[in-house]
Formats: sequence, C-alpha cells, structure tokens
Amino acid sequence: MTAASFARHRWLALCVLCLGVLMIVLDTTIVNVALPSIRADLGFTETSLVWVVNAYMLSFGGFMLLGGRLGDLYGHRRMFLAGLALFTLASAACGLAHSQVMLVAARAVQGLGGAVVSAIALSLIMNLFTEPAERAKAMGVYGFVCAGGGSIGVLLGGVLTSALDWHWIFLVNLPIGVLVCALCLWLLPPGRGTAADATLDWPGAIAVTASLMLAVYAVVGANEMGWTSPRTLGLLATAFALLLVFLVIEACVAHPLMPLSLFRLRSVAVTNLMGVLWAAALFAWFFIAALYMQLVLGFDAMRVGLAFLPANLIMALFSLGLSARIVMRFGLRRPLSVGLLIAAAGLLWFAHAPAQGEMMRDIVPGMLLLGLGAGMAFNPLLLAAMSEVSPSESGLASGVVNTAFMMGGSLGLAVLASLAASRTSDAILNGLLQPEAYTVGFQLAFAVGAIFAGVAALMSWLLREPAGPGSAGAMPAAH
Repeated sequence: MTAASFARHRWLALCVLCLGVLMIVLDTTIVNVALPSIRADLGFTETSLVWVVNAYMLSFGGFMLLGGRLGDLYGHRRMFLAGLALFTLASAACGLAHSQVMLVAARAVQGLGGAVVSAIALSLIMNLFTEPAERAKAMGVYGFVCAGGGSIGVLLGGVLTSALDWHWIFLVNLPIGVLVCALCLWLLPPGRGTAADATLDWPGAIAVTASLMLAVYAVVGANEMGWTSPRTLGLLATAFALLLVFLVIEACVAHPLMPLSLFRLRSVAVTNLMGVLWAAALFAWFFIAALYMQLVLGFDAMRVGLAFLPANLIMALFSLGLSARIVMRFGLRRPLSVGLLIAAAGLLWFAHAPAQGEMMRDIVPGMLLLGLGAGMAFNPLLLAAMSEVSPSESGLASGVVNTAFMMGGSLGLAVLASLAASRTSDAILNGLLQPEAYTVGFQLAFAVGAIFAGVAALMSWLLREPAGPGSAGAMPAAH
C-alpha cells in the first residue's frame, strides 16, 4: 500500500491499531477476574499474587520508553509487528504455565511486547490525525477501545474462568494476535523511522529499566521484609541511584532515550505526574475490588465480571464520542478535574464498603462513579500529554506518558496492596475474623487511592489551555 492510499484509509488503519491495543487492554482486565483461581491453582500467597499483575506492568512500564524510541528509530510498522508477535507468543506461554515461576516470567515477556505495541500505536495515531478535531475523534476511538476492552475483559474473564479454567484467559490472545499481524502487513505501509539518524541510548535504557524494576520489587517485598529492613532500604536506595545515573546519562549523550528538554513542556511534565497518580488509583481499584468481591463477598468470577461492567460501559460511552465533544466544548482542564474528582468519590464509596456488602448498595454506585470519572478524564489527559510534541519525538512522548501510567499503576498497586495486606494482618492479630480483616485492609487501600485521584484532579489546573472556548479544537497539531 502506498503512502497516498494509506492516507485515504486512515480510519481503517486506526481500527487495526486499536485492535492491537485491544489485545493489550483485554489482557490487563481479564487477569483481575481470574486472580483467585490462579492463586488457588498455583499456590500463590496474597502478597505474591500481586506479581501476576506486577510482572506485566513492571516490564510494560520499564520498557515503554525503549519501545517508543525503537519505533522512532527503526520504523513504526516493523516494531509494532515485532511487539505483537512477542506478546502473542508470551500469551501462549502464560496459557500453558503450570508453575508460579513460569507464569510470572511469561507475564514479564508479555509486558515487553505490550510496551512496544502500546507506545507505537499511540504515536501512529497521533501522527495519522494531525487536525485537532479529527485527532480528538481518533483519540475517542482509542479511548473507546481501552474502555471497551475492559468491559470485554472482565466479562470474558468471568466466562472463561467459570466455564473452562484460567489458562484460557491468556490463550484467547492467540487468534487476535495472528489477525492483527496479518491486517498490519496489509494496511500499514513500511517506512523508515522518523528519527532514523539517531542512535539508541542503550546505557540509559538499561539504567531506567533496572531502576523501575528494583523500585517495584522493593515495594512489593516490603510488606514481608519490613519497610525499614536493610533489604528494602537497600533496594530503594539502589533504584534511586540508578535513576540518578539515568538522568546523568540523558543529560550527556547526543541522542538520549528521554530528552530532559521534553519536560520543559508544561503539558508533558504535568500530565505525566497526573498519570502516575491516577494510574496508581485505577489499577489498585481493579485489583483490590476484584479481591474484595471474591474473598469477602464470595462472588464467583462471572459475578465479578458483571460487577465491573457498569464502569466499563460508561467509560466506553464517553470514549466513543461524548468525551471528544466535551473536550471541544469545555477544553481540557475542566473535564480532567471534574472527572478525576468523580473517580475519587467512587473510590471513597468503596472505602466504606462493609464485610456484609451488597451489590446494589455497596458496589454499583462506586462502579458508576468510577466509570463516569475515568471516561470523562481519559481522553483529555492523553490529548494534553501529546498536544505539543513533534512527530520525530511522538513515539518517545507516547512512551513517556504510557510509562507514567504503567509505572504509576505498578508502584501504586504494590504500595496499596502492601498497605492492605499489612492492615489485614494487624486486624487478624487483633481478633477480627478473616472477612472483616480483609475488609479493613481493602478499605485503607481504596481511601489512599481516592487521595491519589484527588491530588491528580488538583494538578489539572496547572495545565494551560491552548486557546479559549473549544480549546481542543485549537490545539496545535504535531508537525
């Protein structure tokens, strides 16, 4: 396909890119529903179970910058296909896993493939659609896929886990991966990287990936080893030292993995901080809410999937078009701040859910609030993060914002799951029965997540609107 014909088929190409993203999103939410089944089958403890999620998010976030930069250097289609192939093969390994080590290792490889796919897909979309109104619509489709994938994931996870077993939640990725690879070969034209004259910053990539991985490993292990133990403090100190090494490397090399000048753009700096906080709350909500419903309320996998459905359907509705219209009408800051505050209210609702909770009283209202808030905030956050970035750095900027999301989610989940486990252990020592002990631990995690979302909402007012009313329409296209 020539470049000219590709330009005429941008929307079809968008569908293919979003189908690849769908596979990544599907895998994130489908796992949450099956966690108790995986725990029982492979003998995970409550704390070690976090690694089924964190192994994926850790490598996803750790390699996101590298994945985005590889696309800039070596061509977006080539690296998109490579990421898809790696993710699909790793999904097969997850589906065949018969031990904790094999599953966690395969999840880490999945994260690497998913990092490349997600970073490059977003940069391709931003470069395909440079006119502000069309870009807002395209990002709405992208957001719809993310939210719709969540809906499909929780339902499909419930169906497959109940009807078959948890292995099939990974095997379902195989036909999707093969189909997307075939369509990409047909639809996406080959091309050189937009920054093909640069070189890859391998020292920086190694330093930042090791730093992020050590940080999450330290946090996850802190509940068992102690937050002030020599092991925990040593790991955190090493992670911080590696982060400093990374910053020094980026300041010195000719072609850095993450040019520090990128953060001189207020949109990039603010939205990435917001992304860390918001993802910390969002991923913890998915993980801990699933455990609350299954371990405390006794829901089966199918009922858990149905409980998540209202939030995901509302997010899908907003992303399909409503969010784009809101952004065009009110700009970026107001939808961001209002959406995040509504999401914080949903987390607070969960923070008061009792051990004898009921679906309509204690689950559905919080799900509706979280769906409304996330649906309203997701599109403007991505638009703000990418609005001032040039095409030659679009893969990088996409990698940066996705790294913020995934590392915020990974670190946030590690911290909140550790807080919940610690509070639960204390409650059991104080004589509470297990359901009540789990409940007080989960309530603490939800409350801290609400604080994260509230702080992110306040930070949205640090963003500058590109223009007056309908500011999204006036956002400068990347060029």
